[in-house]
Amino acid sequence: MKASVYYSKNDIRYEDVEEPEIGDGDMLIKMHSCGLCGTDIHKAQHQTVTGPIILGHEVSGEVVKVGKDVTRYRVGERVVTAIHVPCFNCHYCDRGFFTLCDQFKKTNLEPGGFSEFIRIPRQHVEHLTHRIINSLDWDRAAMIEPVACCLHGLKSSNIHPKDTVLVLGSGTIGLVSAQLAALKGASTVIVSDLSRFKRELALKVGVTHAIDPAKEDIETRVAEITQGKGPDVVIIAAGVSSLVSQAVNVVRRGGRIVVFSPFDKNPVVEIDAGRLFRDEISIVGTYSLTPYDMKEAIEIVEKTKSIRRT
Repeated sequence: MKASVYYSKNDIRYEDVEEPEIGDGDMLIKMHSCGLCGTDIHKAQHQTVTGPIILGHEVSGEVVKVGKDVTRYRVGERVVTAIHVPCFNCHYCDRGFFTLCDQFKKTNLEPGGFSEFIRIPRQHVEHLTHRIINSLDWDRAAMIEPVACCLHGLKSSNIHPKDTVLVLGSGTIGLVSAQLAALKGASTVIVSDLSRFKRELALKVGVTHAIDPAKEDIETRVAEITQGKGPDVVIIAAGVSSLVSQAVNVVRRGGRIVVFSPFDKNPVVEIDAGRLFRDEISIVGTYSLTPYDMKEAIEIVEKTKSIRRT
């Protein structure tokens, strides 16, 4: 089969590789769509994985082969899956923190979605794989995984109806988070991004205000929009660590800051820590998704038009 194989930062080859073999509990999926996640770009640019390896995990495809132990799925069915599976019985899983499970990051899709076929391992078949309706196009179906990641993050934000939400960074994660915030009842959704294209796209998918940080002071502009009160929720969806300081400065009293970025460069920042006590603001990190987020994301993507491709 053909695949896009990552060897190193400047060496990605489109070449022939062996079609994966499946075990008794596995499935073979013919790929129809695979999104390019920021995590894939991060792995390639920062060389956090060793090649040769096939990346890609925002996948949708068709079942073409099932192992003898697989009874829930049949050849020809349309499915989506995700990358990491928790163990469901450790200290973290017992407390609902599935993404902190020691097994979680050890599980993977190999080969990844930038290939003609992928093997879905037994544990993924059992816990992370789901059918999708026939009317859902493949590209939109591949958005289910990032939507699930954003849902996972938004659960920490505790968005209420009529809240104001500020999203710093309007790539895929930022734009999906903004759309989900609106879907959950936020009346004002603000994004900030250097890219004119992304700002214009944000306004097309329901964002109420878009800020160009190169021309406008974010803190001043946000204060104008919120009449000096600040946003109830700030979502950081860009890899610039100084945004944490900015978020602490602008968030409303009692507000929540959700960090959805690895901050590989300059991760140490200075913040006004007094606001944590004085104004009861909170800062929380978020990573990936849980099996339960996948189910919710499928329902949203299949049943609403609120989440549009970005």
